[in-house]
Amino acid sequence: MNEKTDLKNMTLSALEQFLQGQGKERFRALQVFKWIYQQDAHGFEEMTNISKALRSELAETAFISNLQAEAIEEGSDGTRKYLFNLEDGNSVESVLIPIEGRNTLCISSQVGCAMACEFCLTGTFKLTRNLSASEIVNQIMAVKRDLVRNPPALQTGGAALVENDDDENDYGNEVSPTAIRNIVLMGMGEPLHNLDNVIPAIQIMIDGNGLQLSNRRVTVSTCGLVPEMERLGREIPNVNLAVSLNATTDELRNRIMPVNRSYPLKELLKACREFPLPGRRKVTFEYVMMGGVNDSLDDAKRLLKLICDIPNKVNLIPFNEHEGCDFKAPTQAAVDAFHKYLIDRHVTVITRDSRGGDISAACGQLKGKLSK
Repeated sequence: MNEKTDLKNMTLSALEQFLQGQGKERFRALQVFKWIYQQDAHGFEEMTNISKALRSELAETAFISNLQAEAIEEGSDGTRKYLFNLEDGNSVESVLIPIEGRNTLCISSQVGCAMACEFCLTGTFKLTRNLSASEIVNQIMAVKRDLVRNPPALQTGGAALVENDDDENDYGNEVSPTAIRNIVLMGMGEPLHNLDNVIPAIQIMIDGNGLQLSNRRVTVSTCGLVPEMERLGREIPNVNLAVSLNATTDELRNRIMPVNRSYPLKELLKACREFPLPGRRKVTFEYVMMGGVNDSLDDAKRLLKLICDIPNKVNLIPFNEHEGCDFKAPTQAAVDAFHKYLIDRHVTVITRDSRGGDISAACGQLKGKLSK
């Protein structure tokens, strides 16, 4: 195990403190930070506006980590699935979804997951450990490198993982087929179960000297950890929130999502109402539709009643069947009827297309396949 300090675990303020502790000027931290995130420096020798003496000192006490994909699969629709091997032999996945030139990257926050949702493949791996802040941001940086080397073909149509309300460019940059437009923490793991690392990772993402993403382009998903929702809203109040709801009664949600036994629907929805969202932004409610389980019109009616007093938009996600799980995908008729019921009542609804079905794109599928 490397005993040196990984600088990618540090926000800019933490890096300032680290260098000041070594007797260095504060502005050196900004120089190093920009080299890491804007120039993608892999080593201190690349930092040509820093003295050789300081570079040598940094190399003795610190390092700059990176991830390289162990496997990349690309689907016929342009979706790319990345499997990253970590230093300790564990692995996580990221998924790139290009839609009309605006790339959305879905990243992981844990190795496995402790939430044990019955319909989720990642939950079958159990929780091994949290990802560090560096392992979270390195997923983004590795995919950015891949996009530069292998730009995606322009994709049209399809539904994004989340729909953002505005079209402003991040820090004035033009939309590019090789740029990552949106980050969604919806991959392996429960992001709010790892806030000690997720929060600094997001701070690095949205720092104008770091990865330069707008906070309106970062979405954090949760299955419903209520105290952690309050902490996220307090410490990073301007990111988007997506809540994986998936049931309209406590009885069903208790069965398919054990977290509901600790934080039932009433508490979860209260936390959604209190989450600080600026301007016109809304809470995204993700609803995985499982055939014969939660896809009836009665479910649609109950869903509307639950969320009607919360600024909302709904992502309907037809269940992606996988080995070892008895749930089935809903019929197209059921999806269409559910969608129409909400649309007719002025709810913003996106029915997510099945993307990357030919490349194991559901979280955990590529990991499971290669493990075999």
